Amino acid sequence: MILSDYQIRACCYRGMVTPFDPSLVNPASLDVRLGDSLLIESVESPELVPYPLCRHSEKNPYLMTPAQFALAPTMETFNLPNTIAAQFMLKSSRAREGLEHLMAGYCDPGWNGSVLTMELHNSRQLHSIPLWPGMRIGQMVFHRMAAAPQLSYRETGRYNGDTTVQQSRG
Repeated sequence: MILSDYQIRACCYRGMVTPFDPSLVNPASLDVRLGDSLLIESVESPELVPYPLCRHSEKNPYLMTPAQFALAPTMETFNLPNTIAAQFMLKSSRAREGLEHLMAGYCDPGWNGSVLTMELHNSRQLHSIPLWPGMRIGQMVFHRMAAAPQLSYRETGRYNGDTTVQQSRG
């Protein structure tokens, strides 16, 4: 069952999402915002390198170049109860601008203390896409489990407690 607006608000007031801004609640989802950093490719290294977004704004955005790939955190931190799973979806406005998310946004029940790391790609061939901290980039859809799992992600997860964007842990 997908949570509705009032159910999302109630869960968020109990700490499921922080910081919680009630104006981000939609009928069946919660908008999430881009955090203040990126991990981007560099010609010097195959590893992704940190890039601070804090010096950028809507008026002075970071320009994600055509075909560029980046990892980016949400501004929000998540503490999913053992009875709620979530799915990240890119905002349709961002997709219409040419931004893609690489479909790795499933969040198991019990995932906690973490920002979501998004896998972003500029699918445009000729133009950059502006990014800045705080922009509405996606939305989380929350699903109530029929029953709590025997072992939640709280016990089994490798990405709990991630307060910054994270590369793959294999």
